[in-house]
Amino acid sequence: MKRLVVAWAATALAATGAAVAVIGLLGNGITGTDGHVLSAGEVRSALATAATRTPSATGTSTGTPTSTGAPPSATPSRTPRDKLIRSAGGTVIASCDGGLVTLRSWSPAQDYSVDSVDAGPAREAKVEFEPDEGEDVELTIVCSGGSPVVRSR
Repeated sequence: MKRLVVAWAATALAATGAAVAVIGLLGNGITGTDGHVLSAGEVRSALATAATRTPSATGTSTGTPTSTGAPPSATPSRTPRDKLIRSAGGTVIASCDGGLVTLRSWSPAQDYSVDSVDAGPAREAKVEFEPDEGEDVELTIVCSGGSPVVRSR
């Protein structure tokens, strides 16, 4: 009986070892990751590719950087005439055309959500980022010299 238990344990260990080896050869290992660490350039490239493929969604209350104000048919990628505007409440990509400003996308910072948006095109566009606690951050953006700028209150 003792030999049977030892033989069974040896067979179980051999089978488990073989299974782990096969899973490792498949490239994903047991944890589901292949262990490849991306370089900074690979990360930038992957993010740029994801930004052009990800459908836009109107601002969410989660404060995640995936929320944008671009219409679903538009991509949130920037063109040379666009300007990235950063604030404590979040970021905005805006563009000017014929003296009118348009907010192409907006993304709240962590612990903020989008409270209201007037995306234009208009003489001025606004976005208000609301924090979980504290004061709102309101950006009023206008065109000056053909480029979007934040107008001070």
